[in-house]
Amino acid sequence: MTLIKSISGIRGTIGGHAGEGLNPLDIVKFTSAYATLIRQTCTVKSNKIVVGRDARLSGEMVKHVVVGTLMGMGWDVVDIDLATTPTTELAVTMEGASGGIILTASHNPKQWNALKLLNEKGEFLNQEEGNEVLRIAEAEDFEYAEIDRLGTYRQDLTYNQKHIDSVLALDLVDVEAIRKADFYVAIDCVNSVGGIILPQLLEALGVKHIEKLYCEPTGNFQHNPEPLEKNLSDIMGLMAQGRNDVAFVVDPDVDRLAIICEDGRMYGEEYTLVSVADYVLKHTPGSTVSNLSSTRALRDVTRQYGQQYDASAVGEVNVTTKMKETGAVIGGEGNGGVIYPASHYGRDALVGIALFLSHLAHEGKKVSELRATYPAYFMAKNRVDLTPETDVDAILAKVKELYKHEEINDIDGVKIDFAEKWVHLRKSNTEPIIRVYSEAHTQEEADAIGQEIMKVIEDLAQ
Repeated sequence: MTLIKSISGIRGTIGGHAGEGLNPLDIVKFTSAYATLIRQTCTVKSNKIVVGRDARLSGEMVKHVVVGTLMGMGWDVVDIDLATTPTTELAVTMEGASGGIILTASHNPKQWNALKLLNEKGEFLNQEEGNEVLRIAEAEDFEYAEIDRLGTYRQDLTYNQKHIDSVLALDLVDVEAIRKADFYVAIDCVNSVGGIILPQLLEALGVKHIEKLYCEPTGNFQHNPEPLEKNLSDIMGLMAQGRNDVAFVVDPDVDRLAIICEDGRMYGEEYTLVSVADYVLKHTPGSTVSNLSSTRALRDVTRQYGQQYDASAVGEVNVTTKMKETGAVIGGEGNGGVIYPASHYGRDALVGIALFLSHLAHEGKKVSELRATYPAYFMAKNRVDLTPETDVDAILAKVKELYKHEEINDIDGVKIDFAEKWVHLRKSNTEPIIRVYSEAHTQEEADAIGQEIMKVIEDLAQ
């Protein structure tokens, strides 16, 4: 059993004793703490909190506990039920609510669930707010409402359509061009809420030919739900049969988007954002942002348009903060997370699909041909396991000193930018490890520079 408490929310496995996983008593405690924080910090005059969930098996149970707790804290609950993370984010602002809770463990397997916590803007809590939720929960510093002040409950199942309508209304979404292109599209929605909303979105975009894989929202995920190549052999095999122009794969809460080419090869999750950014920059001058562990290709494409690229610390809230600082027109994360401020400040696979299809229709290329137009980079992801006694910060400081003649960024661990490649070292907050991400123009070079730095870390640790 596992329970992980972080600033971005509370996630854990279902079952076992209280305090060991995400179980009813734990759900009540953290929901009560969140409800207390929102009461103290919210500036909108609203007594509403929105609750949405993905399709995982524990969703119904977790929802009932969360809803009852919020009502017990005096909040009026708007239950949008089966909905994506970006749908729930949009629902908060459309409702004029004070906050929202999304019940999803994102790409984690079916035994996991989580409470993702939103502010009045439909955005994730910042570090200070997240830490305060953890403090309130630990101290059990909350008070429930008296009988005449209990909250109310209302279910509203219109938000999927409202989300689709908001995507169609974006200036750069060209429904007419998509309709004329007559795309054949396959989708893998890993038996969650994507299976409900993506077919509706594609039809609204004028796509007449949709081949569906794992679109029944049962919560019984037919493969590991993280949209990585090693988990996607079924949809890749389907694409290799040559019937479809493109395939889209989403995770259970539909904030990450992976693309598969017409020949069954992966487009590369790092290149979802690169392609969408290319299309946006073609029509909207402005800067871009991704996190330090994302591909350098976004920087390259941004500079081709004479615009500025900035890197943020890892984590969606850090990306959106940097985007607001720089006025970025597009940003996101290399895991297939597209953040388009013209829609909202949250990763949104629906926005990603609509912009990508518009781009593809305008370019008139096959998906593999479009992919070939972008700078080629390859990434390696490794980790160095250390002992609990190891001073990880001291090791990172020594690495930084050793490579001081290269370009160094230390806003989130240590990133070493060489002329043709980079390595990013990040310590884990929950276990004694250093994650080592490296990127270069070939897989061999990415592996080699990653191994070189790992050897340096291991030598320093001894």
